[in-house]
Amino acid sequence: MGWREAGSGGVALTTSMDRYERLLADQGFTRVAGADEAGRGALAGPLVAGAVILPVGFDIDGINDSKMLSEPQREAAYARIVASATWVACKAEPAAIDARGLHRSNIALLRRAAKALEPDYVLTDGFPVPRIPCPSLGVKKGDAVSVSVAAASIVAKVTRDRIMRRLHRRFPEFGFDHNKGYGTPDHLEALERHGPTEVHRMSFAPCAQPSLFPTGFTLSRSADEAHAEA
Repeated sequence: MGWREAGSGGVALTTSMDRYERLLADQGFTRVAGADEAGRGALAGPLVAGAVILPVGFDIDGINDSKMLSEPQREAAYARIVASATWVACKAEPAAIDARGLHRSNIALLRRAAKALEPDYVLTDGFPVPRIPCPSLGVKKGDAVSVSVAAASIVAKVTRDRIMRRLHRRFPEFGFDHNKGYGTPDHLEALERHGPTEVHRMSFAPCAQPSLFPTGFTLSRSADEAHAEA
């Protein structure tokens, strides 16, 4: 974490979103990747991980934690990222999540995404990811304090949202176009009425036993809030 001179003659904590990246660049790291995932807490659809290496001189204005951006802002940021950065998005389907478990799937997916970019340093959101073949750091609230992790969160979120909109065309009764597979009241009600589909995570209790979650029950108040908790 960097420091700058304060107006009073003391020192103040630098709050720039690229402070981790600049500190690592000062230490000789030239391919710093951020990695983050989207969809961890959803009842349906894939888990998606993104990894991004931003180019030198990239304009970081508008790059922030994907949960803090509106959909138009995320789409605009995504377009800028994929046009100029080195990036990748990987997914784990519900059957794989059910077989392997959510946390193991999450770790494996983040590792896969990060390794694909051949970085010399990796920043991840929250917890460390073992067995990445280069130095790495798990950063608390990484998507809010590291521009590389924030960019990865945008890539993961936009990629997953587009997948869920496509799944909505196959399963319109579940409202995936707006709830993105999270446990909103309308999704739980559809589960109770229609039962789970092939894109639901059967290892998650509301999918395996929807009758345990009566109409009116919600795991979170909205898809955005559910994503924020995930």
